[in-house]
Amino acid sequence: MVVGDFPIDLDTVVIGSGPGGYVAAVHAAELGQKVTVVEENAKLGGVCLRVGCIPSKALIQVSHDYQTALNSGSEGISSAKVDLDWSKVQGYRASVVQRMTNGVSYLFKKNKIDVLHGKAFLKDKNSLRVMHEDGAQTYTFKNLIIATGSHPIEIPGFKFNGRVIDSTGLLELKDQPKELVIIGGGYIGCELASAYANFGTHVTILEGTDAIMRNYEKDVVKIAQGNLEKRGVTIVTNAMAKSATDNGDNVTVTYTLDGKEQTLTVDDVCVAVGRKPNTKEIGLEQVGIQTDDRGLIKVDAQGRTNIDHIYAIGDIVAGAALAHKASYEGKVAAEAIAGQKSVVDYRAMPAVCYVDPEIATTGLTVAQAKDQGLDVKSAKFPFSANGRAVSMHSPDGFVRLVYTKDQEQVVGAQIVGADASDLISELTLAIESGATVEDIALTIHPHPSLSEAIMDDADVALGMPTNI
Repeated sequence: MVVGDFPIDLDTVVIGSGPGGYVAAVHAAELGQKVTVVEENAKLGGVCLRVGCIPSKALIQVSHDYQTALNSGSEGISSAKVDLDWSKVQGYRASVVQRMTNGVSYLFKKNKIDVLHGKAFLKDKNSLRVMHEDGAQTYTFKNLIIATGSHPIEIPGFKFNGRVIDSTGLLELKDQPKELVIIGGGYIGCELASAYANFGTHVTILEGTDAIMRNYEKDVVKIAQGNLEKRGVTIVTNAMAKSATDNGDNVTVTYTLDGKEQTLTVDDVCVAVGRKPNTKEIGLEQVGIQTDDRGLIKVDAQGRTNIDHIYAIGDIVAGAALAHKASYEGKVAAEAIAGQKSVVDYRAMPAVCYVDPEIATTGLTVAQAKDQGLDVKSAKFPFSANGRAVSMHSPDGFVRLVYTKDQEQVVGAQIVGADASDLISELTLAIESGATVEDIALTIHPHPSLSEAIMDDADVALGMPTNI
């Protein structure tokens, strides 16, 4: 602490160390900038590494392993008893998080990035104040990247406390619930429902609209929803959640359906209806940084706000709240500060829902392409005709290519099936590079592999299907 709080001069400052902030910091350092990161939490990594993407996928993976252990009899593998030790499950989740956050710390040390732990508040266009337990200190900066992320939405009647939890609380439960209600049938709610159902918890999803996972096409969702229901998940659509009463040992959830009030008494209730940007109480109004009616910061194609040397990336700007989008924008902002002409290009932004089977999309759907005035066609190939998928007990799902009629250029793709999260990258690259369906069809794919389904789908698009 400097007596009298005399300002300390810094070069490039990044607020937040999530997938947007830490990537921006590392890339800026690689480009020759002296970088300082301000992180409010004691651990680096932001929501994604600490309480979001990484721990949820660790939990999902363990749930899949558990199901595999329970259902390997048909392969000639049997066990007298398969035990589930919830404390060890949570221990594994925590170990994965620790490893990844340690990785960020290592990257910062390697790139000589300084870290200030505390809450940042903008004082003016060139200075901010970092507040922590022991006091506060003012710093000046030449350039600033705001990457403060988002937080779960709390709805009326469901104040987060005790057995009423957000997605973070659901990931960190000390005891596995026998009965669980998840309010919200978006990708977060459905992913966690899938994981807990695999562990043997009876899950009820209360969705306020007429369908779950509304960001994906109906035939894609149908396959994933069928598997959720096969796992015992109860899905109630058009259900309006009203209140939750914590009874100590359990919680009673009240909701309305078709105008009638209903109640469910369960072990825990998780609210997963979306997230809000962390743009309040950081001093944006002090600087005059412009936001829209949703609280999102307005930026240009380089992530620059209306203040030339202040940038914003990730969940606090327009677009999908995706970790990889934040990382991409962080790189662009760092390059813009370095004087490069980089700009964001969202032509192919992959999105994944880690249900079972996985859902992954990139580029445009048929409907979106037509809305943009494109004349397109689509082709579909089922995983039931793919030898690798069948051998993995994963014949459900398909690959769909969306391509222009005239030049047969790929503009979009949707995959529902095993390892869709990895397969979608090939099609994202295809869209980014302007590939045609013929380019994909003529690309030799290994046999047997799930990726062959992409090549086979290109054959379907060309009117010369080989394996169906």
